[in-house]
Amino acid sequence: QVQLVESGGGLVQAGGSLRLSCAASGRTFSTMGWFRQAPGKEREFVAAMNWRSGITGYVDSVKGRFTISRDNAKNTVHLQMNSLKPEDTAIYYCAASILPPGVPVRTRKSEYNYWGQGTQVTVSS
Repeated sequence: QVQLVESGGGLVQAGGSLRLSCAASGRTFSTMGWFRQAPGKEREFVAAMNWRSGITGYVDSVKGRFTISRDNAKNTVHLQMNSLKPEDTAIYYCAASILPPGVPVRTRKSEYNYWGQGTQVTVSS
């Protein structure tokens, strides 16, 4: 049974940092990533990593502030979020794809086969 278990969300002031983690079990994936959904908005791509190559990709709004990384031994992906802004407030979802890796990474919701339950990130101004 495939499971993606997220942790690390919370409340932080603007300018602060949070680190999200997603532990995967049940199978291996070609790509793991993070999406987010703010109230009243569509779920959007945030960051992803091709598991074999380590190639990463980010949405423009988080470049230079967020970093996706992996722990191969624990089959875990992390999202380090620095310089957080109120507009980063959302539910963050871990996602995993079994499709061939994208170039540079897959960014569409429809390309991800498995999803975590979501973790709330709230950034106060």
